[in-house]
Amino acid sequence: MKIFITGASGFVGSALVAALKKKHRLTAMSRSAKSDSAIKKLGATPVRSELGKVTVDELRGIDVVIHAAAHVEQWGNKDDFWRVNVIGTQQLLSAAKAAKVKRFIFIGTEAALFRGQDMPGIDETYPYPKKSPYLYSQTKAVAEKLVIGANTEKFKTLSIRPRLVWGTGDKTILPVLVDMIQKKRFMWMDRGKKDTSTTHIFNLVRAVELALTKGHGGEAYFVTDGEDSTFRSFLTRYLKTQGITPPEKSIPGAVARTLAFVVEAAWKILRLKSQPPLTRFAAAIMSRHCTIKIDKIRKDMGYKPAISVADGLSQMPRI
Repeated sequence: MKIFITGASGFVGSALVAALKKKHRLTAMSRSAKSDSAIKKLGATPVRSELGKVTVDELRGIDVVIHAAAHVEQWGNKDDFWRVNVIGTQQLLSAAKAAKVKRFIFIGTEAALFRGQDMPGIDETYPYPKKSPYLYSQTKAVAEKLVIGANTEKFKTLSIRPRLVWGTGDKTILPVLVDMIQKKRFMWMDRGKKDTSTTHIFNLVRAVELALTKGHGGEAYFVTDGEDSTFRSFLTRYLKTQGITPPEKSIPGAVARTLAFVVEAAWKILRLKSQPPLTRFAAAIMSRHCTIKIDKIRKDMGYKPAISVADGLSQMPRI
């Protein structure tokens, strides 16, 4: 197949390129010479473009678009989130459909359903919130609705929703945790006892590989490791791969969420450009249960985890 990938230089996108280059011809959106070089090294052909400006000609002859790029931040202004996550997705969908691309795979997130509540044992029937206070959640939900709504008989669109993506190449969760601990800024919320599902990068890649030819158009599919744990259990083991033991210090979730609200308000009043030390989104995510059922992707695509949590941890390199 001929596949076009956005976000190829990121954690998820680079893992997809590494896996798919063995059997497919890959082109990837690139925004700079540095990105060109990185994409070439990964094994794909760079196409100089950016979200919101991908042309029909750039997608002619492409069989599948995998849209992994997104504005993934805990803090920022609405215009940036909307421009990348919503307008960027909308324009890419239009270009792909005009170029007669056969399939469009969107990398979604359970955060699209999150407004600050516990989400225990959810599946794909769980509804979108009427409103979410988090810009990432808001815009990923709108983008996913656009993707699912664009499905036709000749243009199949799907969303693959991982939860807490981790593993070799992690550029967000593990480095941030290590940095916080080293600077003595890390604390558990509710002693880390909230339940969570996780998704090793290999398992997300496996789900996307299956979605190239399987799954029903116009639908979303959750993917996880198929193993749930508490934040404390998983993150302690994850940090142990770096020779780090997290501190025992903990703060009640309700206190953390209130503090985050106050901190964000102060940042806005003072018009500070730096990211606050604690955001409402991070405080809410870390202090709420979220476990996910993956029966649908198992049934419709024959998904089985490509790697267990134990094996994924044993293979983690030092960052």
